[in-house]
This record gives sequence, C-alpha cells and structure tokens, in this order.
Amino acid sequence: MGHWTVGFSKNAGKQYEKLKRNGSRPSINDAIDLLVLDLQKNGPQLLNWPHFGPLEDGYFHCHLRRGRPTFVACWKVKDKQTKWIEVYYVGTHEGAPY
Repeated sequence: MGHWTVGFSKNAGKQYEKLKRNGSRPSINDAIDLLVLDLQKNGPQLLNWPHFGPLEDGYFHCHLRRGRPTFVACWKVKDKQTKWIEVYYVGTHEGAPY
C-alpha cells in the first residue's frame, strides 16, 4: 500500500487534546495514536478495526473503544494521489457526525 500522510482537522485536533488520559489502559489517546499509525501504514481501509465501515465515498469510521461512552474516529481521504488522510472527528459515538 505504501506510506500515507495522516493529519487532524483543526476540530479533531482540539477533540484529541480534550480527551483526558484517565489512567485506564489503553487510554483513548493511545487508541487514537494506534489508529493513526495503522492509517499511515495501511491506508484508509482498516478492516481489522472494530465496526470499521465506509460512510460515503472516501469517508470512513471505526470504534476506538466499546462501553459507555463508545468512542469513535472518522476520517476521509483528502487526496488519493498524494496519499493524504484527514481525521476529522474523534470522540463519543453520540456526537459523531454521521
């Protein structure tokens, strides 16, 4: 697949910073970090992540952690040619933009 570049939208970057490391292992921030590494290595189609699925053309999501609340991430392919992915949401399932 090759290496992809992954960045956060301004909003998702703020969401990431707000999520607290509450001492649980793995923390939600650790799960987001692993997701970014997987996106960089394997591209946007992460079939091994829980509840991974396409939302619409070039948009995807997956669950980061089950329970209450359930945390999800959403990302989109910004540019197939340059292999650029933007994470545009990280947070609770209830607030997800889909």
